[in-house]
Amino acid sequence: MWYLIFIGVIIFMLVWTVRRQRSLKLRAHLMQEAMRNHDFTFRLPTDGLLPGERAMQQTLNQLGETIHQQVNQSEVESWERLTRVLTHEMMNATAPITSISQSLLGRTDVKGTPLEPGIQAIYDTSRHLSDFVANYRKMSELEKPMMADLPLRPLLDDVCKAYPELTWQISIPDDVIVSADAGMLRQVIMNLAKNAAEAQARKIVIEIAPPIASDWLAPSGRRSHDSSLFILHSSLSLYIGNDGLPIPAENRQSLFVPFFTTKRSGSGIGLSLSRRMMIQQGGMLDLAERQLQGCRAGFILTIQTNKI
Repeated sequence: MWYLIFIGVIIFMLVWTVRRQRSLKLRAHLMQEAMRNHDFTFRLPTDGLLPGERAMQQTLNQLGETIHQQVNQSEVESWERLTRVLTHEMMNATAPITSISQSLLGRTDVKGTPLEPGIQAIYDTSRHLSDFVANYRKMSELEKPMMADLPLRPLLDDVCKAYPELTWQISIPDDVIVSADAGMLRQVIMNLAKNAAEAQARKIVIEIAPPIASDWLAPSGRRSHDSSLFILHSSLSLYIGNDGLPIPAENRQSLFVPFFTTKRSGSGIGLSLSRRMMIQQGGMLDLAERQLQGCRAGFILTIQTNKI
């Protein structure tokens, strides 16, 4: 009898081992395909794994997140180098045009003549281009963030006062402490509120996003699946949504690209600058794919934290 039991145990172990190996092989294939598609934030759950397998899966998940962070940082640095070259050349070209046209407009032999409208158009255009370049130069002139532990709720309440025309629904506990540059974080949230107001929003919702939410983040240049992007440090992910006009599908890929804008008076640097400020603080700003009830557009804001 014991012999049959022994044979049964051996068969069970063989079947279990084969199935286990197939499962691990499938995991390896999924991770390989994710990397091949530049989906560096793809992650697999660690539940149900043996201790060694769990440690390996956690390392692979963390490796993908580290690569994603480095890719984003390299992308920002590339934009910085391009910005420095473009702003230098454009300012050198527009400065004399603005100065000369302004001088001509002040001459008595130009005022009231057919030349005045044309020179005025040249002056206005050069000034507009100079202002545009000056705004975009901010992308390459950000100071190093002054990181500090600060309560999140008071900062959010302070931002609310700048937009009293919006109804704010904030579900953040009073004891949440984040590690961030207060000025930069405030500016990022104000940029999101400003965009929401310009998109005819009446309400803004801010909640803590689920720690594991593979379908909360949308592609924005490259795919992002996990709302807790950087687990090298403890992080907190916020969902910031509004009931304004939804973001068209054709614009989502370019949403964080500098200069991209759908507004006639927009400079196209608000979201790209906000993302860069978050990256400098060890966080991230991404477009949310899923929306909470009552919201038609939203973002996932990831912030370092020492206490939740």
